[in-house]
Amino acid sequence: MSPQHDQWWRDAVVYQVYPRSFADSNGDGMGDLPGVTAGLPYLAQLGVDAIWLSPFYTSPQHDAGYDVADYTDVDPRFGTLADADELIARAHEVGIKVIADIVPNHSSSEHVLFQRALAAGPGSPERDMYMFRDGRGEHGELPPNNWTSIFHGPAWTRITEADGSPGQWYLHIFDSTQPDWNWDNPAVHELFADVLRFWLDRGVDGFRVDVAHGMVKPDGLPDATVTAEGLLDIPEGEVPVYFDNDGVLEIYREWRPILDSYEGDRMMVLEAWIPEKRLPLYIGPEEAHQSFNFGFLQARWGVETMRAAIEKPLDLADAVGAPTTWVLSNHDVIRHASRYGFAPDHRFGSGLARDEVPDAELGLRRARAASLLMLSLPGSAYLYQGEELGLPEVRDIPDALREDPAHKRGGVPGRDGCRVPLPWTAEAPAYGFSSTGKSWLPQPAEFGQLAADVQDGDPASTLEMYRAALRLRKELRLGLPGEGLTFAADVPEGVLAIDHAGIRVVVNTTGADIPVADVAGRGAGDGAGAAADGDAEVLIASVPSAPGVVPADAAVWLRRA
Repeated sequence: MSPQHDQWWRDAVVYQVYPRSFADSNGDGMGDLPGVTAGLPYLAQLGVDAIWLSPFYTSPQHDAGYDVADYTDVDPRFGTLADADELIARAHEVGIKVIADIVPNHSSSEHVLFQRALAAGPGSPERDMYMFRDGRGEHGELPPNNWTSIFHGPAWTRITEADGSPGQWYLHIFDSTQPDWNWDNPAVHELFADVLRFWLDRGVDGFRVDVAHGMVKPDGLPDATVTAEGLLDIPEGEVPVYFDNDGVLEIYREWRPILDSYEGDRMMVLEAWIPEKRLPLYIGPEEAHQSFNFGFLQARWGVETMRAAIEKPLDLADAVGAPTTWVLSNHDVIRHASRYGFAPDHRFGSGLARDEVPDAELGLRRARAASLLMLSLPGSAYLYQGEELGLPEVRDIPDALREDPAHKRGGVPGRDGCRVPLPWTAEAPAYGFSSTGKSWLPQPAEFGQLAADVQDGDPASTLEMYRAALRLRKELRLGLPGEGLTFAADVPEGVLAIDHAGIRVVVNTTGADIPVADVAGRGAGDGAGAAADGDAEVLIASVPSAPGVVPADAAVWLRRA
């Protein structure tokens, strides 16, 4: 086996923990780090190799912790630094790596350095830590350019100077409480190098980099092209002018030696929403280790879309000797158990509106199949907490309880629906999330039947399917590249079949059952593609089925008997 295969992150199954919604240890209604520590045995039994912790740093929580006020401390809502140390130590004891979230594009407006910038005045070194600019117009009353925020509205906010006069503007690609750092300033580079070392010294095994394509802005901050309605005019497959500028690549070339200087194959994975053709520039031996494959997350239910979302990223990653990543859900998107409950042409926003009602049974059925497909692929797989329980998106959260700035600024449903606290125990207050029955977002009644204790030990449950799939994935070494992956041609229309690592993975995207004999081929077990008698062993299926059948909207892993 090559040294590359010893690098844990190449084929790891990583479980994203959203701390405020995982488990509440002190009864205040918000999850915390001790709650995550208490859940480690569950995660070990699930079979994951690592956890990725969404931000737990000091923060006013205007954007669920992605507005960081102190990168080297724990928010009291989540615990203490001692709790973080305990979590890292206990995770390592049970064989689980820990990946921390780092947010380098922006800070909280309550960060001490931003407060100093406000007080110091124009032209000061303090103000140069952020993107402050004079306004346009006769009296500077217009923003420096026409950029708009990802969270709707203008991307600039004008401040009042210390003397009470209207002052400069500062850039915030996201919420107005999230001012963008000025990465043209070497002091910002030094700041984040120190942040990386702080957490690496405490034992974290890697970083997930938030908005990894956003830190460096184009020279001169030019206006963006806009539509007649005043919205950014972004060609399909491209990104706004303030994203994906080449300077971000230099940041990862600075960070890579820092990670490489520590023992244990420390890594970083990028949240980079970029055109696929640009992906090879971000990953490699001198850049980041991985970047999320969002094309797979966005692929609609169907053979052509799913195949393209697998084939292209594999080719791009192979070109630079890096593994690709696979992800179906995270804290920013509609849970895939709900997405797949709509027609393939359904247009999604940032969350589900109350009148967007998916076919819950069909959505979960297809989600289980897509998950089996994902877990069979070479590379690393990222799971979002609760997907192993088949949790749906929650649509009917009262507006007064929603916290997502996308909802507050734009009036859209927002991302809170995928962030509702987990159900652990069907008959307990707050379904076991909190002993007091408190929950920072309300949990729907349907969570009771999906609680972990209800699914535990039930061979037909989503939880047990995930446990079995992760166990088989390790036994069959499916995450390793091996001798490659091929798409089988000897299958009926509407069937996606992949030969990889000695098995055939079959996804039946049609609404009718299909005989195993029609999809097994001689490729199940030896890589050949000629049709045979279909004498194959079903290793795992996404739904229970009659012998010799691949059910409608389902997936199976086959091996020649």
